[in-house]
Amino acid sequence: MDRWKGRLALVTGASVGIGAAIAKSLVQHGMKVVGCARNVGQIENLAAECVSSGFSGTLIPYKCDLSVEDDMLSMFSWIKVQHQGVDVCINNAGLALPAPLLSGKTSGWRTMMDVNVIGLSVCTREAYQSMKERNIDDGHIININSMSGHRVVNNADVHFCNATKYAVTALTEGLRQELREAKTHIRATCISPGLVETEFAYRLLSENPEKAAATYKSIKCLQADDIANAVVYVLSAPPHVQIGDIQMKPVEQLT
Repeated sequence: MDRWKGRLALVTGASVGIGAAIAKSLVQHGMKVVGCARNVGQIENLAAECVSSGFSGTLIPYKCDLSVEDDMLSMFSWIKVQHQGVDVCINNAGLALPAPLLSGKTSGWRTMMDVNVIGLSVCTREAYQSMKERNIDDGHIININSMSGHRVVNNADVHFCNATKYAVTALTEGLRQELREAKTHIRATCISPGLVETEFAYRLLSENPEKAAATYKSIKCLQADDIANAVVYVLSAPPHVQIGDIQMKPVEQLT
């Protein structure tokens, strides 16, 4: 990770869970990290924790709604003015709403598409343009996907979210191909975890917190730090190594 010290990473959805763990880990490894989310207060608390821990990097909180393109464009403009640009983009922000294909609300489908697919794509495009205009040829774009981007779960509530994660799988491979055609050494990687013990199930099952808790108690789940460690592994790979997709899940998880 030495070559990344002092360079800038953008982590979306950095307020809680996987995003917070990734942001903290990269700061610990000496990177400047812009952590963005709608709830910037939690990132401010994490930034203070990083300072008190004596980490060599810096966490910079930024309030941004990943479903609003103008918010994202303003964020990249601010990064350009304040910090030159993005060297690593980690598209972590995502959400699932209970919205079955036969009865779900269109608004729920649209929200998931806006954040999970369009928001990710806008950040990817803007990060690449930031790298290109500064002649950064060793940058990295990492999409935090899901095992749901590789198989369909037998649960009507998450089928539409499932589709957005399949989109992330396709977008990551499409990005890799376009980067090769552009004759750049910028890399694209997808990390697809299975069941991770975060706030995710509690948000999806907000009307049934007992069911959410039972989900995490059913097996020994992955922890957010496990995914952060995978990000560090990917970034630590030699520049000539392209890691396309890491699929990781708890040993006890069946599918």
